[in-house]
Amino acid sequence: EGIKRAARSSAVYRSFGKRMNEEDRRMNLLYKSTRNAEHTVTASQAILKGLAEDGGLFVPVEIPKLDVTMEDLKSMSYQDTAYAVMKQFLTDFTEEELKHCINSAYDSKFDTEAIAPLVKVGDTYHLELFHGATIAFKDMALSILPHLLTTAAKKNDVKNDIVILTATSGDTGKAALAGFADVPGTRIIVFYPKNGVSKVQELQMVTQKGDNTAVVAIHGNFDNAQSGVKALFEDKELEKELAEAGYQFSSANSINIGRLVPQVVYYVYAYAKLLENEEIVTGEEINVTVPTGNFGNILAAYYAKQMGVPIAKLICASNENKVLYDFFKTGKYDRNREFVLTSSPSMDILISSNLERLIYTIAGQDAKKDRELMEALKTTGAYEITEDMKTKLKDFEGGYATEAETKAAIHDTYVSTGYVMDTHTAVASHVSSVYRKISGDDKKMLVASTASPYKFIGSVMTAIDGKYAGMDDFALIDELEKTSATEVPDAINEIRNAEIRHTLECDVNRMKDTVRDILKAEV
Repeated sequence: EGIKRAARSSAVYRSFGKRMNEEDRRMNLLYKSTRNAEHTVTASQAILKGLAEDGGLFVPVEIPKLDVTMEDLKSMSYQDTAYAVMKQFLTDFTEEELKHCINSAYDSKFDTEAIAPLVKVGDTYHLELFHGATIAFKDMALSILPHLLTTAAKKNDVKNDIVILTATSGDTGKAALAGFADVPGTRIIVFYPKNGVSKVQELQMVTQKGDNTAVVAIHGNFDNAQSGVKALFEDKELEKELAEAGYQFSSANSINIGRLVPQVVYYVYAYAKLLENEEIVTGEEINVTVPTGNFGNILAAYYAKQMGVPIAKLICASNENKVLYDFFKTGKYDRNREFVLTSSPSMDILISSNLERLIYTIAGQDAKKDRELMEALKTTGAYEITEDMKTKLKDFEGGYATEAETKAAIHDTYVSTGYVMDTHTAVASHVSSVYRKISGDDKKMLVASTASPYKFIGSVMTAIDGKYAGMDDFALIDELEKTSATEVPDAINEIRNAEIRHTLECDVNRMKDTVRDILKAEV
């Protein structure tokens, strides 16, 4: 009997110890690099660094689970949902700190109290992520990142000014500039591809106010800008120079975990609202289609699924730069192809940086394997995953839309429903329709609607009616207002007659010197 009692006692102790360890991990969720699992950092340190010192991306040691039910979530505001999700990831932020960041971000800058409203368009649910200050989905994360970053700096006794260094394919740049403009203790430098963004996107950036802001057009494409920024982060000589001048780099790109975590929120929120609206029943699985460039937005949906949101398929929608479509079909990632300028420029990307986080996951969190594949991408422009890794991609489907199909999606949706969508959302709309037809999968479909049609007004209006072809974007504003029965957003009215404040341009190989000049760093 004594032996039995001792055994039972030991089992209870082990079970209790296991629960305590799991609780301890949740309360102190740490982050590690995709290229080196040995060294861990806190959430605030990961946000501050942006990119790991070895060039890898920070990932949580495990994806936390939601500790509230969907029944609880369905009646919550966006802000309360954000806290329920983000507290699981950002465990070294106090409740007061995190709620302050959330309430400072999701306020009157958004033109709707819902923050991210759901709109039923035909038989599809559009999650409108463009109601923030710069009318694109990047506002959802970049409204809160400055608050997370400055809070993280205080928590870690950072004395240097934080220099936000970012590459943009159009939307990240303006959203980051708006978020960080005149934030004490920060500077922000944005690089974008000259002639590689829409007129509205460019004007939004080059008219940005703020004494701490700088915008530079590079002579190259987005991948050149992104690779150049990444190289600056990895440049130890430059890091030392800037430290001596009182600066340190951080990133506002979606590689920063402080960008990715807030994006998880809106997928949790969308499912809860579908439940509240009685469009689905508790536990019912939905599919999600995301127009995808740098892979951060769809990765956030994948994390939401890992947290417990009943998502079945994650459908990755590409434009004619279909490097991700080919990857999901073949298991080979190959950027050695023609770079196509399309009407959905935020997706004109051949190097999807956030895909590395998924690669690391399906490699079984094998940092050595991840390093090997990323080195192959850097040196040869391509890599191929193993058969075992391919089997772990069953959650994903890939699809793409040609320019003609994108245009048709805008036109046909408007004719049949009266709803006007932008070019990126149209790519997702087309891909989701094709997926449904081919697969016969009739689950409810959520489409991430990533930008206001006003942001890509020329392409949108021309798709609706060819008579608008060639007309100036600003001449079309009133036409779109009448067509869509929506008010012209403040973000558009603000740039109609705004002063051009940023005129810097540089070659790709001059990005380092340009940063030095902007910061007037001692060299």
